[in-house]
Amino acid sequence: MSQFFQRLDEGGPFFMYPILFVLILIIILIVKGIINRKNDNSKTISLISSFGLFIVAWGFLGQTIGLITAFDSIEAVGDISMEVMAGGLKVSLLATVFGIVTFLISRIGIIVLTILKK
Repeated sequence: MSQFFQRLDEGGPFFMYPILFVLILIIILIVKGIINRKNDNSKTISLISSFGLFIVAWGFLGQTIGLITAFDSIEAVGDISMEVMAGGLKVSLLATVFGIVTFLISRIGIIVLTILKK
């Protein structure tokens, strides 16, 4: 579990922790939709969809800002090793991957709620 939070910090807390918060919110909305099957879940499905799309954009924004920062640093230093470059690219991809995973969970939840809909 500590490795999970280490990855969150490594990927940039400004981008990773909001993704985690929205993931928890999406899971809560999915569970709420499953429990309240008798009610119309169209608003819940719409919220899950909106959160999922937002979080993908948020993850890509984190990657873009991370890459711009990395390239600025490379430009300032000049020649860098391949290990440093690979490490920087890995860090820039963490927010994107976490955002895509969260998006996929939201899509699976939407599929489940749509199947359970009367």
